[in-house]
Amino acid sequence: MDPAFNDIQSNPWNEIFKIVFFPDRIYHAEYLNATRSPRYRYNVREVRSYLGINALKGEVYLDGKFLSNFLRLEYRSGRLVEQVREKKRLLNSSVIAWVRLLPEDESKKAEGRVKLNYCPWIDAYEVEIWETLEPPATSYHDFKVLDQMGRNGAITRVKAFNPALRDIKALKQIELAFRENDRNLPTGYQISDADACWDNDYSRSHQEPRTQDPSSPQNTVDDQNYLINFQRGWFLQAPDIQPVRYRNAMMDDDNPDRANDNIIDMRWIVQRELGGSTIFFHEVTIPPGKVEGTHQHIGTEELYYITEGEGIAYMRVGDDPATDKYPTVERQVMGLGKREFKELPVKSGSVIFTKSGGMHGIRNPGTEPLKFVAFLYHTI
Repeated sequence: MDPAFNDIQSNPWNEIFKIVFFPDRIYHAEYLNATRSPRYRYNVREVRSYLGINALKGEVYLDGKFLSNFLRLEYRSGRLVEQVREKKRLLNSSVIAWVRLLPEDESKKAEGRVKLNYCPWIDAYEVEIWETLEPPATSYHDFKVLDQMGRNGAITRVKAFNPALRDIKALKQIELAFRENDRNLPTGYQISDADACWDNDYSRSHQEPRTQDPSSPQNTVDDQNYLINFQRGWFLQAPDIQPVRYRNAMMDDDNPDRANDNIIDMRWIVQRELGGSTIFFHEVTIPPGKVEGTHQHIGTEELYYITEGEGIAYMRVGDDPATDKYPTVERQVMGLGKREFKELPVKSGSVIFTKSGGMHGIRNPGTEPLKFVAFLYHTI
């Protein structure tokens, strides 16, 4: 990082904004694999992080000369550990990643599997996929690095990835899923894909407006993986994004608010492009007289910010003691039966923030559309 940048962010008036600059510091160059020898130098072009996954892409230099492009993956396995324990197994020293490279040129798209080995330096599983493991004709690899190279080594090569890695700047996205190793240790029995535990971002899916039929399964894309996006910025116009329509969202069949015309619209503005732990940012429109059902969040948090119209939000009694002064009503919660809620008047500028374990819902009893934007993110 440019030393001048350090000086700028350490000025007293920038102290509160240090968090803005923090993500560029999520890795330390001395922990990259080939740095055990001073003959190698890395030029890390981009770093992305999502829920305990780090992905770094860039270039490796040997004796000051360009050697290879690389992709480094680091995985902290929090979700996979829990799944494996349920099967009375341990992750031990290795996990397997399914990787799909998505460069600008779709003809270079490729997928494959690679083994990640546990590294105590970073307290995570890691691997570096290099474009080539061969040294230049006039040079040689340092023995300190050579012993890391190979099929399942800390530095490896996947032949099918070479076309995409050859132009590392054009590698815009990668998809990832992780599974436990193919051998159970110390017993040694083989673990098939069908029996293996997988971390695929909680069986991740995303929404696309493929049809305007309410609650159509055509609008749900079953991804079953993480997306790491190296794009640096987006400029979007929300009204240009077609909404996905939902009938009786977050409601059981016996909910008294259900009706054939109880349809709300959601513009899925940003979804898999997000990093960190954020799942989506979308705009919701509830037409006059319509309802989004009350529901509980487990392992996620959600924030509603009302931008237009007026309505009634519901928050479970006790979730926020400051709401005690508002009327108490009984509402049916999706999958959980009836609970008591506080009935809260909302308008432009109102915020409803629900932590894991909390319950909320929203209704538009007025004559104009009620609109809000929502942020959802994982808590673990």
